[in-house]
Amino acid sequence: MRLLKIILASVLFVALPTLLVAQEHAASSTEQATRTTGEAAATHVTDAAHAAHTEHHGLPSYAVKVFSIGPVVITNSMVVTILVTLGIVFFAQLVSRNVQAIPSDLQNFAEWLVESMYNFLQEILGDKLVKKTFWFFGSIFFFILFTNWFGLLPGVGTIGWNVTGADGSHEFQPWLRGGNADLNMTSAMALLFFFLWVVWALQANGPIGFLKHIFAPGADGKGFMKWFMVAIFLFVGVLETLSILFRPVSLSFRLFGNIFAGENVLESMMNLVPWLSWLIPLPFYFLELLVGLVQALVFMLLTAVFTLLICSHEEHGPGEEHAHH
Repeated sequence: MRLLKIILASVLFVALPTLLVAQEHAASSTEQATRTTGEAAATHVTDAAHAAHTEHHGLPSYAVKVFSIGPVVITNSMVVTILVTLGIVFFAQLVSRNVQAIPSDLQNFAEWLVESMYNFLQEILGDKLVKKTFWFFGSIFFFILFTNWFGLLPGVGTIGWNVTGADGSHEFQPWLRGGNADLNMTSAMALLFFFLWVVWALQANGPIGFLKHIFAPGADGKGFMKWFMVAIFLFVGVLETLSILFRPVSLSFRLFGNIFAGENVLESMMNLVPWLSWLIPLPFYFLELLVGLVQALVFMLLTAVFTLLICSHEEHGPGEEHAHH
């Protein structure tokens, strides 16, 4: 149950910064959408009669504003994220409220989930590093997984309202949108990891060791060969720096692209043959369940491996280090 409580606290830690970052971009996204609609109306004014009979299908590429609380804008993707977070909190509280030596079925299931994930990460990161970082990797996996699966519930992305643009066209805006189908949300999680990665890297190596790890991992030798290796590792270090800076971009776009595309595929299959809208999407629905699991696993594994690469020497004690020499 201690691990479960750590997961509970960590989910809140992970969710709150992502909500804050997503909220920052929500207003700009809404303004951009309004501005785009206005520009489209000016450009296609001659086609207004035709556009009045057209209707846009598919999930919008941006999160839609649902309501606002003062200056805080709440989008449909943020609503889903809040609901998922509250669901995880409620489940954790329900399981940990009455912990028993002989666990009930629900307690046994929760302990199996958390311990299985802990043991899995322990095999990758080692004992010391997993104790330090499991709170994040375990939380991010379950948070992404349940957010992905919540987006597949009936009504998410399919129930909403039609908004008439200035040119007379109609655009469907859902009340709920998959949390990870919003690039703001995936970017916030990737940036949160990047911040923690820098903190863990500096704790493991120190500022000088961190720079040496990137720019001079093996610049040994004498004379000309030593300086030749220094130049080579300096060049490689620049490439490695660019790779590190690009990681939040690749992490956020990979998760967003897969979830956004999957939800659009499901909607397209539903609209393909209206009287078979309940049957055609079924194979894709089960495929998206698998994709949701795989994407949560991929995000967690990539972040764990990135952390291992910069902190791996922590697993060796002083005696072991001398033994290698």
